[in-house]
Amino acid sequence: MKILVAVDGSVYSKRMLAYLSAHDEWLGSAHDYTVVHVVPAVPPRAAAVLDKAVLADYYSDESEKVLKPIRTFMDKRGISAKYVIKTGHASEAITAVAAKGRFDLLMMGSHGHSALGKLVLGSVATKVMVSCDVPVLLVR
Repeated sequence: MKILVAVDGSVYSKRMLAYLSAHDEWLGSAHDYTVVHVVPAVPPRAAAVLDKAVLADYYSDESEKVLKPIRTFMDKRGISAKYVIKTGHASEAITAVAAKGRFDLLMMGSHGHSALGKLVLGSVATKVMVSCDVPVLLVR
């Protein structure tokens, strides 16, 4: 099974990884894992005055802060994974990666906002579920 694991470095991503490791059917060499992290894009006006190399280093550094513990987690369990870094809106980027990669499942953590909280705050998980054709497993 091709599994896309969306992470943001939050407590909710850590809970999702704990769920993953607690369930042998999800964690194992029988699956093909891709981990995706989306860094919010620097506003266009700010990006226009920054050197492209500086901007690329910023995106790389921000992603590495999130992906380093994930790599450690996967390595300790003997799991080989591909890592994808995207910039922009998280829900749009995750949905695009899921569609392009033809994944069987998308796993991600969720804050678990109430219906009112989702209405006021929005939710990456909710937006992904609405726009993604790949089945989504949310872990709260």
